[in-house]
Amino acid sequence: MWDYTNKVMDHFKNPHNVGKIEDPDGVGEVGSMACGDALRLMFKLDENGRIKDVKFQTFGCASAIASSSILTDIVKGMTLEEAAQVTNKSIVERLGGLPEQKMHCSVMGQEALEAAIADYYKRRGGTPPQIKRGTVVCTCFGVTDEEIRKVVQENNLSTVEEVTNYCKAGGGCGGCKAKIAELIDQVQGTRSAAGGKRPAKPARLTNIQKIQLVQETINDQIRPALRADGGDIDLIDIDGNKVIVAFRGMCAQCKMAEFTMSEVVQAKLREFVSDDLVVEELKD
Repeated sequence: MWDYTNKVMDHFKNPHNVGKIEDPDGVGEVGSMACGDALRLMFKLDENGRIKDVKFQTFGCASAIASSSILTDIVKGMTLEEAAQVTNKSIVERLGGLPEQKMHCSVMGQEALEAAIADYYKRRGGTPPQIKRGTVVCTCFGVTDEEIRKVVQENNLSTVEEVTNYCKAGGGCGGCKAKIAELIDQVQGTRSAAGGKRPAKPARLTNIQKIQLVQETINDQIRPALRADGGDIDLIDIDGNKVIVAFRGMCAQCKMAEFTMSEVVQAKLREFVSDDLVVEELKD
């Protein structure tokens, strides 16, 4: 039995704003019956551009119903710009909390609201405050890399299990878990850099520690920059202080590969792992 707060149970048993709106200004649909949760949210604006009516229909658990109900209470009276700033954390806080395994219900509400706002602007040829972008990472539940980055960033997540709890990504076949872990590393690496915090280099490393730290540095500090330009990098081997890597994609044919090797790859590894490392490229 889930440990629900009294607020969750109240909104589950007596949900607010359930139903349909005739001729709505915006409609958003997320989830699917096959996934176990589905939500349809719609709104109508008043003459001042504020949400005067908002309703929802959902197929889901108590958390899904309660999250949708409290969300409609939150956004009623807001402008679309204000509503677009509502996060799943706002929903959870107003409910007094949700079980970790049910956090995805709050995210589903947030995404339905974003989809409804996007629908409003699409009908009028405008640009919504937020547009869902990205490449699908979890094909089982249709979750994109940008959605994963967003829940990690906004909720300070650090494990694949936490991401699954928040947005279901990785909860199906599990084939995307490695990619999810990589996205977590990217977000948390960026967060550390932005905060000016840098992990101290250990004074002494075992071979296993060195391999792990080199791989983490490649994932967090090097790979995101290369992928932004259509390239990639693989760690091939570590022999003492010699790190052997292979460039992939655009980096493999780039005339600036030697510069990238010394000024990016080697520099980052020396900065985060050891000053004695020398990086060499494996040539096919």
